[in-house]
Amino acid sequence: MRRSGFRWHAWAGLVASAVLAGVYARGGHAWVLGFVVLVPWLLALESCTTVAATLRSSWVMVVAFTAAVFGWFGVAIGNYTGMGAATGVTALLVLAPLLQPQIITFALVRHWVGRRHGPWLRATAAASAWVACEWLVPHLFGDSLGHGLYPSPLLRQFADVGGVAGITFLLILANECIVIAITRRREGARRLAMPLLAAITILGLMSGYGALRLSSLQASAGSDGTPLRIGMVQSNIYDYERLRRELGAYEVVRHVLDTHYALSREAINQHGVDALLWSETVYPTTFGHPKSEDGAALDHEIQAFVASTGIPLVFGTYDLDDQGEYNAAAFLDAGGETLGFYRKTDLFPLTEYVPPWLDGAVLRRALPWAGNWQPGDGARVFPLRMRDGREVPVLPLICRDDVDTGLARDGARLGAQLILGMSNDSWFTDHPTGANLHLAVAAFRSIETRMPQVRVTANGISAVIDATGAVTASAPMGEAVLLVGEVLVREPPMTLLVAWGDWVGRACLAFLALLGLISGIDTWRSRKQSLRDANATSLSNDTYRADTLVLTPFWRIVITALKLLARVSLLWMGLAWLFGDASRLTSISGIRMFLALVAAPELLAWCITRAFSASVFVDNDALVLEQRTRRIEIPLRNIASLRAWRCPLPTAGAWIELASGQHWPGGIALADLPALANALVHAGAAPALAGAKDGRITAYARMRAMSPRTWLDHGFMRFVLFPLVLALPAFRLHQHIAFGGTFGEYQSYGLTAYLLALAIWWASWAIGLVMFAAVLRIATEAGTMLAMMWRPAQAVAARQWLETGARLLFYVGVPAWWLLRIWTG
Repeated sequence: MRRSGFRWHAWAGLVASAVLAGVYARGGHAWVLGFVVLVPWLLALESCTTVAATLRSSWVMVVAFTAAVFGWFGVAIGNYTGMGAATGVTALLVLAPLLQPQIITFALVRHWVGRRHGPWLRATAAASAWVACEWLVPHLFGDSLGHGLYPSPLLRQFADVGGVAGITFLLILANECIVIAITRRREGARRLAMPLLAAITILGLMSGYGALRLSSLQASAGSDGTPLRIGMVQSNIYDYERLRRELGAYEVVRHVLDTHYALSREAINQHGVDALLWSETVYPTTFGHPKSEDGAALDHEIQAFVASTGIPLVFGTYDLDDQGEYNAAAFLDAGGETLGFYRKTDLFPLTEYVPPWLDGAVLRRALPWAGNWQPGDGARVFPLRMRDGREVPVLPLICRDDVDTGLARDGARLGAQLILGMSNDSWFTDHPTGANLHLAVAAFRSIETRMPQVRVTANGISAVIDATGAVTASAPMGEAVLLVGEVLVREPPMTLLVAWGDWVGRACLAFLALLGLISGIDTWRSRKQSLRDANATSLSNDTYRADTLVLTPFWRIVITALKLLARVSLLWMGLAWLFGDASRLTSISGIRMFLALVAAPELLAWCITRAFSASVFVDNDALVLEQRTRRIEIPLRNIASLRAWRCPLPTAGAWIELASGQHWPGGIALADLPALANALVHAGAAPALAGAKDGRITAYARMRAMSPRTWLDHGFMRFVLFPLVLALPAFRLHQHIAFGGTFGEYQSYGLTAYLLALAIWWASWAIGLVMFAAVLRIATEAGTMLAMMWRPAQAVAARQWLETGARLLFYVGVPAWWLLRIWTG
């Protein structure tokens, strides 16, 4: 029996890659490590010959990577919430697979493709999986491997072609090329040269493009454009809650405003600035919607200050409407009049925003620091009106907004010529690594759109960034300073990323879908043939064979926990849909929530079950458990009994009790345990089936597992193809009503907006059908249990009728309901 497990070199590879990632994330000259950061771990993955070993390695890697790169964030969480640094770091590491799921996805896809294809297709598919996963499940800080190349002026320019996702894709390919070269080092110079040449080509192409792009940008820099001087006030006042306790709410606001007035007058009188920019939530109350007489007086005071100086001001504050409060940026023109508010779109989960389906008294008691702001509705472009009559269209981004490529892209499409960044990076006060990461991520928005950027924070790092992503001026952390920056404002050149959007993520996902479809067809054909062969052998030899899972207690708990998380989340979202605002669940944020809390746990549980799947049969006086890469044989004379699991989760199964008095380390997940026991008895063993005290539970599990399934019951058919069939006519009807034709949105807003709208309709139907299928499943299982209690002899027939009825309601009832709504609406 051959087992795949961790050896010392596997651990060494994991540790080495984690250490390299930690150094790489610090920036500076360490950017060169990006081309080798994954190599030690990838070499360790070469020894993982099973899915289980690959999953273990990737799980450990994601925890080690998170600790090395984001350990500071765990400390910051602990300090912010009052839980303590140790608790914060522990929570971060426990949640690491959810925060960095691309690592596990990458490893599993790499292993899956590597079993069927060569190293080049494996590398491409694995890199695609990494990028596609980051596109589907964006990170909290928008971080990706590509951000580590920010210190390289040449290589980072590629971001205007494929964004950070494109850089990440090429970096992973370069790492894979080096791994291929290392594994071929004994096969001759020619075999070694090919992957090394591919890695050098990637580096050369990125460097060559960067040099050409820098040259063209520098050549056009002096040809046109208007210089604009911005004064940014970094007050170093950020711990408002502590100051409120010490000074009182009014005195805190008084102190903040006086500090900003003083530095702003310095900017106007000594530096002749054209506009002023204050940081996020610098005015910590609702501007224009005063809550007291003092608040109204302060509002008028700010407007009077702007009118007296004649310099337009953009500052962070709160906005208010019937839906609630918003983290906002207020725009005042040179006369002190309010032009409007931008509302922050990408709020930080929990600390700023709690989804309605998750919110409630229980959560508020558990997390008293949870925020209650509402998200804004996307990018907006405002005119920055100077006193000399000039107007510059600007795109405001507040804090986490600047990690969203889509907001910057949409702003560029709306005609913006300058990015105004505002942040309150108090999280990073004691963690400069976090502040530097945030600055690097924000700088990529300028590279992608070729718009300069002025960025102010309460406590640093404030900066001026040109269209190449270079920081031309900055203010250090922890100091109260005035930063004056001059930028050249003009209409930015169109970039591929602005024109096509985040096309790399979509292309990677499409490539994986095509590869999966082709592989699925091949697998289906081979399995069909194998099933014919197995049935022929079974009939001729009268042997028992069944599909099973070989699970240790740990993996039983993991699978059960993942399935429980998915089902509880689905129940929670379903209740929110019934008793709350259903439209939020079908918004982009709601769809992402469904993917993260329902689809992702289910997919991960499915991957784990695939990893531990096996065939069980009796052969040559032994019970055989045959997996893809190993064969386990347990002599029949060593088997004393089969002990059924007391709790049939994630499905029914049993432990194998040995004659020595111990039980075999792995359990067998199998619904039809009596059939296995009979097969062992027929082969000459005499095991007892123990532990199944409730015969109804065993019978129910057996009946459920052995219920006939048709192609209509396949998840792909039910939750992918069928929702698309329903979404297409509904989407077409929406296009005719809203835009006047089938392709109205495409003609008005372009292909990206059209496809995104179709995807939202598709996903919304899919989520609704998942919830409806869950209701039908509950009804079917409840009816089956009742039939077993009242009419056991007719339980099988009753279940078949229930299954048929559920299929009819699903495939006929839903379309009929939709048509009825159209007819009566």
